[in-house]
Amino acid sequence: MEKIQVKDAKGKLGVLVVGVGGAVASTFIVGTLSVRKGLSKPIGSITQLATMRLGKRNENRFPKIKDIVPLADLNDIVFGGWDIFEDNVYEAAKHAEVLDMKDVDGVKGELVQIKPMKAVFDQNFVKRLHGTWVKEGKTKWDFVAQVRQDIRDFKAKNNCDRMIVIWCGSTEVYLPMGEVHKDLAKLEQAMKDNSDQIAPSMVYAYATVSEGIPYINGAPNLTVDMPAIWDLSKQKNVPICGKDFKTGQTMLKTVLSPMIKTRMLGLSGWFSTNILGNRDGEVLDDPGSFKTKEESKLSVIGNILQPELYPELYGDVYHKVRINYYPPRKDNKEGWDNIDIFGWMGYPMQLKVDFLCRDSILAAPLCLDLVLFTDLAQRCGFSGIQTWLSFYFKSPMTDFQTVAEHDLFIQYIKLKNTLRQIIGEDTVDFID
Repeated sequence: MEKIQVKDAKGKLGVLVVGVGGAVASTFIVGTLSVRKGLSKPIGSITQLATMRLGKRNENRFPKIKDIVPLADLNDIVFGGWDIFEDNVYEAAKHAEVLDMKDVDGVKGELVQIKPMKAVFDQNFVKRLHGTWVKEGKTKWDFVAQVRQDIRDFKAKNNCDRMIVIWCGSTEVYLPMGEVHKDLAKLEQAMKDNSDQIAPSMVYAYATVSEGIPYINGAPNLTVDMPAIWDLSKQKNVPICGKDFKTGQTMLKTVLSPMIKTRMLGLSGWFSTNILGNRDGEVLDDPGSFKTKEESKLSVIGNILQPELYPELYGDVYHKVRINYYPPRKDNKEGWDNIDIFGWMGYPMQLKVDFLCRDSILAAPLCLDLVLFTDLAQRCGFSGIQTWLSFYFKSPMTDFQTVAEHDLFIQYIKLKNTLRQIIGEDTVDFID
């Protein structure tokens, strides 16, 4: 297979994080800095730890991905970003209380230097937060200009050769796709008209892609999942991906659902509930923001089980998702799943899962992988929706002609096969 011509990962890679002072972002940044100083291990990161089979199994070639795929070096990453609060990332990490202070203090010198730029903020889209470090402007088009200037200034100040923007901010209130989101000219006019159909995340996305920079959407917000931005990303030859980091309960669903389907077991119902106490939990306590997250979480089971093909097994599934704000747990999310299945001759059985996880600990390595893989995609000349990165998202983006893939194992095969194609190796039809 012919190797793809990949531009070298020369120079610095600027990583601008929207919500840089949040729990996920600060955990991602502290961890990355700790790993490159040799203070921590990059547990959970495919780019740093996973191997990939090359050739036939009996050739016994299983190199690490980072040793054969031309990824950016962690030492070349420069962090920055925007937040609605003024705290530097050291203070933000202390406030988040995800990590022990010994881990945060290990990279304190770097963290105190990462100070957020003022954020684009609209209370109507995140009702439970009250931003104090926010931009001022007459229209959303004004905010686009400000964000674009921020990007240019950061790139110049830090002498960056390449840039990535990743959304680690809060879940915005539910906003269905409208006419203004389907046409680039209409989207631009809506920003100039200060339309309530333009969320802050869309301002960041439009500004980023317009600058020729890849955008990663880690939340279930509409943001880049619309024809207007798809078209813009192709015009600018920029990769985009999303949406909503797949971390805890939904990750388990993309593992357990294929098991149920592969065994041809039936499913009557799936009840999922979570308790979460960090800022994300507080935001999702608002019904509008929860609606956005619910839409993302509910899409998984039906896609994998294909009830239209197996109506006798999955034609009448009751699927319910709940998220409850419970401050004492902070970032230590607990997810309960009650799964009612049935087997031979229709006899009922149950699966019960209690996943006591750490939300930001699971999300941080996804952020690192997505930054490195999206930068790779840019250097490969890829543009538009990067479906090969669906592995990382609850609600993988596709265009209207493509069916999203949710099965974690199929997604993993697609991810690795894309990497094999990039380096000119034969693809493999199964997990290695």
